[in-house]
Amino acid sequence: MANYVLVHGAWGSGHYEQLRDDLQAAGHRVLIAQLRGMATRRAELSPAITLSDHVSDVMAQVEQAGIDRFVLVGHSYGGMVITGVATNLGARIDALVYLDAFVPENGEALWDLASDFERKHYIDAQRDAPGLVAPLPFIQDPERQRHPLLTLTEPVRMTGEEAKIPLRCYVYATRGAPQTFGKFRDRAACEPGWKLVELEGGHFIHLDQYAQVRDLLLRLAE
Repeated sequence: MANYVLVHGAWGSGHYEQLRDDLQAAGHRVLIAQLRGMATRRAELSPAITLSDHVSDVMAQVEQAGIDRFVLVGHSYGGMVITGVATNLGARIDALVYLDAFVPENGEALWDLASDFERKHYIDAQRDAPGLVAPLPFIQDPERQRHPLLTLTEPVRMTGEEAKIPLRCYVYATRGAPQTFGKFRDRAACEPGWKLVELEGGHFIHLDQYAQVRDLLLRLAE
């Protein structure tokens, strides 16, 4: 049996329910992390929420669930969160899986990795609610809500703990692929310790190519 911890991206739910159910049906344990101010915790939304808060949320829920070793999965902005968790709990993580996600290096914030278009959006889309960014225009999802700006501007600081993780896997969505994520695909293709998987689908690759993502996660448990 493996333990999986799933972290969604910015602006709301990751739609991980079917993935959770299928992994559990295969005999594994699944925790869908609940981030402060997002999805089921939307009542807590505040412009004061930082990336460190979301990292702390995941770690606290891992401890509360009594999970020792686990596979840690993050989509999009969730890549920032799982990297932050890895800098604290790396020795307990069997694999990091980035689903078309941001992969920061030491001292990098999502702001540093985003495109000029995205950075402009982060500023313009929070002017009528300072500190809270409205979803990007291409995100059409009734569950989406505003996202705390500070989570996008706080950098990740490496500690050396993240180096203890034996495997990192990058799942790259090839359809309509924004330039933003191409650099992470290139990194995964050439750096040791990475596995690159390219799938024909959009940014929400775990929905567009659900079976392939599910099967990939199941193989990591073997």
